[in-house]
Amino acid sequence: MTIPAHDHGHDERNERWQQQEEAASAATRDIADVPAVEVITTAAVHLMSAAAVKLGLADDPDSQLDLDEARKLINALAGLITAGAPEISDMHARSLRDGLRSLQLAFREASAIPDPIGKGPGEKWTGPVN
Repeated sequence: MTIPAHDHGHDERNERWQQQEEAASAATRDIADVPAVEVITTAAVHLMSAAAVKLGLADDPDSQLDLDEARKLINALAGLITAGAPEISDMHARSLRDGLRSLQLAFREASAIPDPIGKGPGEKWTGPVN
């Protein structure tokens, strides 16, 4: 008599799926407790950090510099800050705007051929940065 083989791979996949579902459920519960101002500022800080790396302002500027990627991140950051500013306190908005402006100036400095005033990354939302 042969005993049917048990599909251990199937059990492992089900277990992984269940663990992922539990983690997603826990994350949803956790995010429900986070105030909107914290979500907005955290997203902005992540965009700022990524833009700084792409501007070559991190550990390995020669391999990390990517102005096309930096432009995209700065544009997204400017849109988020502009749209989110009325929803967060002036203290938060001011520091985010300062960080954005620093990145815009760093972009202008890193560009071999600078954008015309008012046409740099994020300037559509912030106005010209000199």
